[in-house]
Amino acid sequence: MNKPVAFSSDLATAFFCVSLNPAIDTRLVLKGFLPGRVNRVEEVYRTPGGKAAHVAMALKGLGAIPTWIGFSGGATGSELIAGLHRLGIETVPISTGQPTRVNLEVLDTQGEVTEILEPGGTITQSEWAEIQQVCVNAFQVAAKKKVMVISGSLPPGIPAEACAALVSAARTANCLAFIDSSSVALSKALAAGPDLVKINREEAEFVTQVAIGDPLSAAQAARKLLDLGANSAAVSLGERGIVGVRKHDQQAIHAWTTPLRPKSTVGCGDSALAGLAFATATNLSFEQSLALAVACGSANCMAALPGRILPEEVSRIEQSVQIELL
Repeated sequence: MNKPVAFSSDLATAFFCVSLNPAIDTRLVLKGFLPGRVNRVEEVYRTPGGKAAHVAMALKGLGAIPTWIGFSGGATGSELIAGLHRLGIETVPISTGQPTRVNLEVLDTQGEVTEILEPGGTITQSEWAEIQQVCVNAFQVAAKKKVMVISGSLPPGIPAEACAALVSAARTANCLAFIDSSSVALSKALAAGPDLVKINREEAEFVTQVAIGDPLSAAQAARKLLDLGANSAAVSLGERGIVGVRKHDQQAIHAWTTPLRPKSTVGCGDSALAGLAFATATNLSFEQSLALAVACGSANCMAALPGRILPEEVSRIEQSVQIELL
């Protein structure tokens, strides 16, 4: 059993980034990737990964003090935790019998990005019970505002109701619950009433059964997410920006900026989610929150690695974000 973590009692805002399926991200940079052939790699990067880690990094870049809570196993788990600490991110690791997975990103300098994602090691019932208790304890921290962001896939052994359970635990502790998930886990989490759900086009189409081809159909899907239980929803359209809507609002909001030529799009959605969480905690309007999310996602396109957004880049891009009411 891990020792309980001692949280500061004077935080203005406590951000909890919950990762049920973290990873080590390995980025291979090469020129002219050829499947089925021998490929010579020019550069290799190994960094903390999983969507929640990217959210924590982006929050750190915005000036927040996030705490990462997640599973950690074997040598790769130790590498993950050490990497987060080097970035100045507090961690609450829950030890697992299976090693932390390794995800592979093949970045072709000619423009293509290929991701190969491991499923993750099987989580036991006792490990799942432990992370639930750790989260419940963490959410009790005395802070003026508390935001839980749970994002990413579920590893084998974790029940489909996992995200819903953590959303309920957060809301019981007066902690805002933001979620970015997919498939059945997302459907069940929506029923738990998250404060905000931020998902991409494909995830939104799966859970709402709405075909999304433009901002107007994205707004229709976002409203369906509200019908399914979310208090606010944002659907990412990639280079076409984000469409968001809140319960009881008559109009949805489309926020976008001039598309950039990205180094890689890995982590863009996670950085956008960090922007939404940060904006909410700092009392920005919903329109301003979506603008910041677009700026964070775009800044991630230009970052050296996923989640490593620079505040000056975010501020520069934010000035060019356009807003349209739908």
